[in-house]
Amino acid sequence: MSKPPFPTAYPATRLRRPRMSDWSRRLVREARLCPDDFIHGMILKDGKGIREPVEHLPGVFRLSPDEAVLEARKAHDLGIPALALFPFTEADKRTADAKEALSSDNLMCRTAKAIKNAVPDIGLICDVALDPYTDHGHDGLLQGGEILNDATVEVLIEQALVQVKAGFDVVAPSDMMDGRVGAIRTALENEGLTNTLILSYAVKYASTFYGPYRGAIGSSGVLQGDKKTYQMDPANAANGLHEVSQDLAEGADWVMVKPGMPYLDMVTRVKDTFNVPTFAFQVSGEYAMISAAAANGALDREAAILESLICFKRAGADGIITYFAMEAAMALN
Repeated sequence: MSKPPFPTAYPATRLRRPRMSDWSRRLVREARLCPDDFIHGMILKDGKGIREPVEHLPGVFRLSPDEAVLEARKAHDLGIPALALFPFTEADKRTADAKEALSSDNLMCRTAKAIKNAVPDIGLICDVALDPYTDHGHDGLLQGGEILNDATVEVLIEQALVQVKAGFDVVAPSDMMDGRVGAIRTALENEGLTNTLILSYAVKYASTFYGPYRGAIGSSGVLQGDKKTYQMDPANAANGLHEVSQDLAEGADWVMVKPGMPYLDMVTRVKDTFNVPTFAFQVSGEYAMISAAAANGALDREAAILESLICFKRAGADGIITYFAMEAAMALN
């Protein structure tokens, strides 16, 4: 007599059984979250002793280099492996050609040197794009209403080299110009900077969720038009895989999807398709929404933070840039 098939229907199979106790839920948990998963996003501002609140981002501050060093020490002590730095640039230092981006004594470079002197074994990631430095708020050079791709790439190469020489371990091109990853990789090799990682913002959408960040770095009031000619259309997915494929072929070590939670499907598609280190950016708009809902009593802040972050891990993200990094690490610790 043949054996009956393995029972898969209720009541022989009760899918609630493993959920009945905390210990059994922990034993079979598929995704896990720890401080190793976080990259702490930090906004910089020139000066000393500055810890300036950022509008719409409660708990986020613009930090002067000395305060950034203190924040880096705290992050390191919490087990956070890396920091992503972004500069607030005053209007008088913004120009059409973004020349401040190429200064070896600019805010990003001085802060990198100070952090590396104080916390040498924390990873430093620099944004490579011109929007914090242009007087029109775009990520590239603007001429006659058009963003110039190839001319912008030449400036991005210089910006990347300046920042790496100041102490950054990872360059993260967020500009979405075609060919910039390959050009930067070639320049790094030519300079003997062969160990520098490239984290490409490969799948970066033209999103409304960047609004609070643009205010944080001083770009929102100067941005002319929109960024739809170079950032991706939110309706597209296959195009994002093409972007990743191209950036990997050009020498990217890691790739990123931005924004995060509205585009978790892309995190999964990228990870499943390429099986390379895949990152996601929980952007300022996501932070602002969770913070506002928690402040209004609609959500439990800590629970919402941790749930949102575990969703990134479940989707396939290896690391997450988030302004919640310190708060989440403290909760997990």
